[in-house]
Amino acid sequence: MVAYADRDALQKTRTSGLAHYFSRSRRSLWQKGESSGHIQRVRQIRVDCDGDAVLYRVAQTGPACHTGEPTCFATLVTPEGTPAHTDAGAHVLSRLAARIADRAATRPPGSYTARLLDDGPAAAGQKVGEEAVEVVVAALAQDDGRVAAEAADLLYHLLVLLRARNVPLDRVWDELEARFK
Repeated sequence: MVAYADRDALQKTRTSGLAHYFSRSRRSLWQKGESSGHIQRVRQIRVDCDGDAVLYRVAQTGPACHTGEPTCFATLVTPEGTPAHTDAGAHVLSRLAARIADRAATRPPGSYTARLLDDGPAAAGQKVGEEAVEVVVAALAQDDGRVAAEAADLLYHLLVLLRARNVPLDRVWDELEARFK
């Protein structure tokens, strides 16, 4: 989403850890989600090269947009300039994790993901092991396309394992961020 933040909003965000903005129409400070419950926990605050724009990297609870979409930027535009379709806008791994969560909740008939989840963490873990071996074999003896395909299989099965264990992908992102520092 895009919103206006003045110095007070930025200071309140820094001290609370929750995203605050300034409403120019109401001429007042507001916390994202204070009425809807769709809060933004701020993970990082970044400024642009000119120091005149601020980016909050957040963990979003519920949709960010008043329309119910996860992002205010959900509509893709074709090269011809027409709206194409909506897209959650998140990283492909986050979108895939969301799809796996949906399969876990709805258990559609014939779903491979639902079947893996029904078999439990041990079965999902076994698939992760098998796929990891296939990545190594591809890396040692096959072309780059095969390596990419096997790595995609590994990532998918790892996300299923995380869901089977109820470990949110955000927890993995947090761990990676902590290690990166």
